[in-house]
Amino acid sequence: MDEIQLGVPKPLLDSLPEDDAGARQDMQRAVEGYNARVRSAIETADDDGEAATRILDIIEHFEDRVERFHAFVPELRAWGQSPIFAIAWRNLYADLIEQLYDHGWLATQLDRERNARLVEDGIRLSDL
Repeated sequence: MDEIQLGVPKPLLDSLPEDDAGARQDMQRAVEGYNARVRSAIETADDDGEAATRILDIIEHFEDRVERFHAFVPELRAWGQSPIFAIAWRNLYADLIEQLYDHGWLATQLDRERNARLVEDGIRLSDL
């Protein structure tokens, strides 16, 4: 297992208003925390499969956050507010998922774990 280092994409940081450095710092701190969670998931796992199981839990958290921030965008627009921060956070979480899938060994294991969870939830071809 190779080391995984997540980061905040520079174009995303550049899209934020320049007068608000707090959002940049918040994003970088959040990613540092997620790096620690991913590192812990890998270090404490017995094998690649177990690491992927734990990292998939983190990815599902990211997916929930993407949906949450995506839902804020039209609501903020409806109230005449700028959705730039909701869009930035949504894009950050989507990019973090992509960064995790960029690791070949992990992507394969994540696909296996997702399929196993589908079967575990009772979705089978015989149910179609």
